[in-house]
Amino acid sequence: MTSDSTTGAGLSPDLNAWIGRSQVQCDVIDAGRAQRLQATLDDPNVQLNAGDALPPLWHWAYFCEESRHSDLGADGLAVGKGFLPPVDLPRIMWAGSRVSFPAPLVIGQEAVGRSSILKISEKQGRTGRLCFVTIRHEVLQEGQLCTDEEMDVVFREATEGPEQLPAGHTAPETSDWSQAITPDPILLFRYSALTWNSHRIHYDREYVTAHEGYPGLIVHGPLLATLMIDLLRRQLPDARVTGFQFSALRPVFDAADFIVSGKRDGNLVGLWVADSDGLLAMDGSARIEV
Repeated sequence: MTSDSTTGAGLSPDLNAWIGRSQVQCDVIDAGRAQRLQATLDDPNVQLNAGDALPPLWHWAYFCEESRHSDLGADGLAVGKGFLPPVDLPRIMWAGSRVSFPAPLVIGQEAVGRSSILKISEKQGRTGRLCFVTIRHEVLQEGQLCTDEEMDVVFREATEGPEQLPAGHTAPETSDWSQAITPDPILLFRYSALTWNSHRIHYDREYVTAHEGYPGLIVHGPLLATLMIDLLRRQLPDARVTGFQFSALRPVFDAADFIVSGKRDGNLVGLWVADSDGLLAMDGSARIEV
């Protein structure tokens, strides 16, 4: 997966200066975090240990930015003081990713994570100004590229009163497999802790309802994506996922169960999340080798 850095036309000089910014981190793909993710997801497989392959998307529990507490804003994020640029919009969400898995990450070995800001762009949306930041993350072991991801983060304006959700579309009615998930606060807290995610929208009910106008805690976009791939792994345990892309369409809240579904078409698997109203909350597709 490759992309060229793009200078954002019309961006402030402060934001333009962040395009091309990069960082390198080292981490050990230790078994402890993998085992805790297994427990959090109720993974039915045998306990992961050194030498095993890390499941796809579980790299999000590693290479966490260790921002100082004093650098965090009121929302729990270090915007402008960590790797994310100082965008002057108060709402931030993970909009989607495109990930390829050229080789498995091996548990128990050191890995190198390389991150760079590819582009920053602004546009006018339904809720006002939007700023999109595209970041590339690469994870390597022994010089071998194992995970190559482009992720899109969107910054938005705040709205007065309750947050107005997108109208949404009805999720597909037919699937090969589906699973109901109960997004209780314990699940959200444990995933936040494992991924070192201090964004208050995922665990602080008073903050997310009173300050951001949402009806409940928001289920992490990466957690939804991980549950999509988890469904595929449960149904096709011998398949190797070589690529995955997803887009977040509507937020999912902890107030009611949601449904993760999948439908296979040869070496492509459509995966999606339907919220408690039956609307499409996240849409994605995976490439597999069997």
